[in-house]
Amino acid sequence: MVKTMNTPPTIQIEDPFAKPPVPNSSFVLFNYGFRPFFLFAGLFGALSVPLWVGLFAGHMDMNLIASPALWHGHEMIFGYATAAIAGFFLTVVPNWTSAKVSKGPVLIGLSILWIVGRVAFWSQGVLPYGLVIAADMLFLLGLLALVIRPLINPQYRRQFVFVPILGFIILANAMTHLGVIDFDALGIDWGARGLTLGLDSMLVLITIMGGRVTPSFTSSYLGHNTPGVKVQQRPGLDRAVFWITWAVLAVNLVLPLSVYAGVISLIAAVLHGVRLAGWQGWRVLDNPILWILHLAYLWLVVGLVLMGLADFGVIAMSDAVHALTIGMIGTYTLGLMSRASLGHTGRAVHAAPLTVVAYVLITLAALSRLAIIFAPDLSVELVMVSGVAWTLAMVAYCVVYVPILVRPRIDGRPG
Repeated sequence: MVKTMNTPPTIQIEDPFAKPPVPNSSFVLFNYGFRPFFLFAGLFGALSVPLWVGLFAGHMDMNLIASPALWHGHEMIFGYATAAIAGFFLTVVPNWTSAKVSKGPVLIGLSILWIVGRVAFWSQGVLPYGLVIAADMLFLLGLLALVIRPLINPQYRRQFVFVPILGFIILANAMTHLGVIDFDALGIDWGARGLTLGLDSMLVLITIMGGRVTPSFTSSYLGHNTPGVKVQQRPGLDRAVFWITWAVLAVNLVLPLSVYAGVISLIAAVLHGVRLAGWQGWRVLDNPILWILHLAYLWLVVGLVLMGLADFGVIAMSDAVHALTIGMIGTYTLGLMSRASLGHTGRAVHAAPLTVVAYVLITLAALSRLAIIFAPDLSVELVMVSGVAWTLAMVAYCVVYVPILVRPRIDGRPG
């Protein structure tokens, strides 16, 4: 009788020289929410601002019903910014919950709604304005429908805060359209009030998003590089910041350009500044894809200070608005989109040289626009400089990230 010996288990040793899995070459733009909407935001940001500069300088006419300033404000908040936040929500909500990833036909349909909204609002001079309103509102309503279903579950109540923010953005968009058709009620400039509510909703959104991701990423980075340094996170301060920022939204909605609004904005600026200082952003200056998030939050603080000064009549409110739109929204969306696009496509989270150029250009765009405070006689020239810098920043982003967004993950995984 022959005795058989047990074969020892085979040990798999990873070959350090093995090639990474080769992804298929299929079209993946609609495989995940961040892909189409981060692409739309970049392309739209590069296209729309040159048109605004042309309108501002009087070199072109788009046959608008709305004033050029209202058209520009609407498209920056409800066109550019909502594309970026749609990409964010459609990516993180499935991570937070057990919801399926929105992809394929659903994502294509939502993308079409965003495009139709932009085309309609740009064609307002030739379309019945009721059709323009319907076309523009459908995208945000569709986004809300996709987000609210998983977040309505009580176990995700910490994330449900984003639902009322989206609700306020939808309300703000509707108010802006009322302003376009000269709706007259309560003595309110509905267009201006709608833009303010939309901007303040973005302020609350970035307060929450920034307060979660920026200290988390910073803590992780410092833990690897400077283990003895800890990011300061104070729950009591975070709650105070949360509620004071909602108070800014509420008072600007009810009593804009008032002493009450000014006081609350300045208090909010101080609390946000203390919060930001605890994150120790000066320790990450060697990591551009991280310091850009700190810089965006600094613009939030600066914008609140300027908003408070504008409420007291010290400066024009348009200066505060641009600190928050170009500075806070532009910088934060650029930083978040560039970081998330790398991480969710299997790439190392490091800013390419051209991405750093985009960060510098978006900063130049904000600074040159705010320079009007000190050089009002050069306002036209400074607006031009700001518009060119913004456009080049978005072009640089697109050069780096459009190929990333339309190609499969480099690690061969789905997404």
